[in-house]
Amino acid sequence: MFPCRPPRVMPAVVHPTKCCENHTFENIVVPHIHPTHTTNVHHQMFEHQHYFPHTQSFAQNAQYQQQMCGGRPRPPFGY
Repeated sequence: MFPCRPPRVMPAVVHPTKCCENHTFENIVVPHIHPTHTTNVHHQMFEHQHYFPHTQSFAQNAQYQQQMCGGRPRPPFGY
C-alpha cells in the first residue's frame, strides 16, 4: 500500500477585480414662459430595464463502503 500523503495545494489564482458603475439620471423640466407665447413640451423617457438574476445551489456527496472481512464464526462440532 502507498503511504497517505496530503493533497498538493497550488497557490491561489487571483483574478482582476470586476468593477461596475451605476449611473442614475433625473429629467428636470425647466419651463420657459415668454410674454407672447408658452410652449409646453412633453418628453417621454423609456427605461429599458435588464435583469440578471443569479442563483446558487449546493451539493454534497457521500460514499460508503461495505467490507466483509472473513466468514462467520462456526460453532464447535457436536452442536
